[in-house]
Amino acid sequence: MKKIIIINGPNLNLLGKREPNIYGSLSFTEFFDTVKEKYPEVELSYFQSNIEGELIDKLQEFGFNSDGIVLNAAAYTHTSVGIGDAVKAIETPVIEVHISNTFSREEFRHQSFISPNAKGVILGFGLQSYELAIQSFL
Repeated sequence: MKKIIIINGPNLNLLGKREPNIYGSLSFTEFFDTVKEKYPEVELSYFQSNIEGELIDKLQEFGFNSDGIVLNAAAYTHTSVGIGDAVKAIETPVIEVHISNTFSREEFRHQSFISPNAKGVILGFGLQSYELAIQSFL
């Protein structure tokens, strides 16, 4: 059984409430429940934090004993050298995911400290971006 974790960064706990025109009206928990049902052959887990160090701790915890990490570091994507370094330091492949097309948004969102060390990047497909990332590990 493949072991995959989804790690979400700051403010993604507000999905379903936060800017529904960009992020949709479904909470991540609701979405995650449907994904777990769709992929019963995958041991899926989920972690969200608004705290940069907790995201790094989780990357390190799963970075040597999992089949894949789906990472949406949210705003930390564009600011955190530490998260970028953690992705580089671990062995488990990481897919960087974004719900919105970050290149159609503000200029500062065009930079990623994660992309250079990620297996791939999926963005702009809404919550389906996560499912595409999971499929890439199967």
